[in-house]
Amino acid sequence: MLEKTTRVNFLFDFYQSLLTDKQRLYMQLYYLDDLSLGEIAEQYGVSRQAVYDNVKRTEAMLEDYEKKLNLFEKHEGRLEIIELLEEMAPSENFNRFMKLLHTLKDFE
Repeated sequence: MLEKTTRVNFLFDFYQSLLTDKQRLYMQLYYLDDLSLGEIAEQYGVSRQAVYDNVKRTEAMLEDYEKKLNLFEKHEGRLEIIELLEEMAPSENFNRFMKLLHTLKDFE
């Protein structure tokens, strides 16, 4: 469950601008603020099922965006490369190497 929540949070970070205001709000409340479906439903005067349907539909949309655009996958790949580069950092020109590596990290 934690792995799924972490993945959804990353996908939300990458693709939230493609969602409607309502989708963003429900996802933020459910995944980031850790409110229950019932708490969200009560706060906005809708049924728990309506919130559930919206969250599940939005999760599917986020997965579909990732399938098409691969932003999260590319992000993970860059992080792996950065880790490998840090391990392989040459002693010669080390400071320049690390500066460039940190510049690469800043693009995240």
